[in-house]
Amino acid sequence: MQSAMKFELPDELNAKQPPERRGLRRDYVKMMVLNKTTGQTNHTQFYQLDRFLKKGDLLVLNASRTVPAVLKSKKELDGSEVEIRLAHRKNESIWEALPVSGNVKKDDVIRFSPTLTATIIEQSDDTPFVSLAFNLCCSSLFDQIYDLGEPVRYEYIQEPWNLDYYQTVFATIPGSVEMPSAGRAFSWELLFRLQKKGVKIAYITLHTGLSYLLDDKWHKEPDKNFENYEVPKETAELILETKNAGGRIIAVGTTVVRTLETVAIEKGMLQAASGWTNLYITENTKLQVCDGLITGMHEPEASHLQLLSAFVDREKLYSAYTDAIHQRYLWHEFGDMNLIL
Repeated sequence: MQSAMKFELPDELNAKQPPERRGLRRDYVKMMVLNKTTGQTNHTQFYQLDRFLKKGDLLVLNASRTVPAVLKSKKELDGSEVEIRLAHRKNESIWEALPVSGNVKKDDVIRFSPTLTATIIEQSDDTPFVSLAFNLCCSSLFDQIYDLGEPVRYEYIQEPWNLDYYQTVFATIPGSVEMPSAGRAFSWELLFRLQKKGVKIAYITLHTGLSYLLDDKWHKEPDKNFENYEVPKETAELILETKNAGGRIIAVGTTVVRTLETVAIEKGMLQAASGWTNLYITENTKLQVCDGLITGMHEPEASHLQLLSAFVDREKLYSAYTDAIHQRYLWHEFGDMNLIL
């Protein structure tokens, strides 16, 4: 395990509200542009992204849509209340989930609504997760989850913001329990402007799992975190075409980096693929696909910082983060952005 990057993040730099509730358009958040070769930083706003990308570059976005993963329920046996957090979708009707309150055990049936129940089909002392087999599947199950659930929120978010604030404008495929937040700052207007300039756009899907398990006893190492991904054929072809023409591949989010680099490693080259990845990228990883990265600001000691150090030297990254704190950048899913090129 690589040593973690430590720094002091003042509490007031945790973004507690979506930008729209702070009087900003989503694409008007700050953006720190970090030159990965020189370490030089440039401070601007995200809507000016087109100034830093060139005709022939390719932006790769994560099309995963956030599901409201916090569900209240009752045990059929005694009516006691149970709160469940969905963690990973295993197939069309089975989810791995984290029971947050209430005592549950294997074979318990829990009721979420008159039409939705789930049976606990797996439980182990080695993990805080249980496996839930729902009585519905596919779009019928998602309809119920969207009707009943609330978005996952962490301690720095004091108000229960509406699910719309946890979606990117381009998300289409439900499955992430935490927002793939690097894409949040994009507006359709900005995407159209980039395309007009000749920047191409492609999509992958990686459904993010639950990152924080509410109890330090259950800390999950990055290489134990398996997430479901898909790289469509047209995306793989567009990436290879861009590479061959000398364009840059700009990943929007660490989810996109992990997906593309997983396929390149496992298949020997980038191609259409789907599966599960637990790829842990560090400063020692030689990136095969991604040339640049758009990402949010990551908290001290987060494994995402290891991934960033595959793009830019750790000392330069630390220096840039010190600068971002000095410039009062905001952290987390509703915070400011970082472009590494």
